[in-house]
Amino acid sequence: MSGDAAIRIRDLTVAYHEAPVLWDIDLDVPSGTIMGIVGPNGSGKSTLIKSIMGIVEPAGGEILVFGKPFSAQRKRVGYVPQRTSVDWDFPTTVLDVVLMGTYGSLGWFRRPGRDQINAALHAIERVGMSDYVDRQISELSGGQQQRTFLARALVQQAEIYLMDEPFQGVDARTERAIVEILREMRRLGRTLVIVHHDLQTVSHYFDLVTLLNIRVIATGPVGDVFHDENLRKTYGGGQEFSLRR
Repeated sequence: MSGDAAIRIRDLTVAYHEAPVLWDIDLDVPSGTIMGIVGPNGSGKSTLIKSIMGIVEPAGGEILVFGKPFSAQRKRVGYVPQRTSVDWDFPTTVLDVVLMGTYGSLGWFRRPGRDQINAALHAIERVGMSDYVDRQISELSGGQQQRTFLARALVQQAEIYLMDEPFQGVDARTERAIVEILREMRRLGRTLVIVHHDLQTVSHYFDLVTLLNIRVIATGPVGDVFHDENLRKTYGGGQEFSLRR
């Protein structure tokens, strides 16, 4: 784990129609770590990811990626959006979707060549989708769609990956496969920031966790900050949280 911040956020505020969605966010994501972003629905988790990428315009604050604005580091960041945000009826194949991950380095007006196709096929193999290369994405299961998105991110060969609910709607086998790929990426020095909803798996999947509910409630190593008191502050109410360790 490196102590250098891959992502540094200071005083970030985002508002929709003058209502704050994120308020005064300070957050550091060290290089070479897997950080989970956890909080209730409407807490700003997806907005945080989109703010880092410049998809959402902040009302104030600063976001730096390896010390520079995202616009200067775009090629160093890969993104896996929520599966439910995609039109899966669009007529395209698994290979075509994964090849889209090469466009950042290739440029939109150059056709992928043999090198890009080989890289895409390798990424597809890594996520266990080699038998579905020519399959239309509309014919895939939810888990297969998520694996396809992950392969598209892998082929970008980014240094930071931002993932919005990558385990949503996948079966247990696919979830285990994704976790192994994420751990391999960390071993290679990549930094991963993952929006996540299953509290039971946080301590097994992440090095660091940020508990978010419009504000940062707590952030740090899972063993230090992921406990009942902070969860009650994040989710409200007086319930006890039974967490697997």
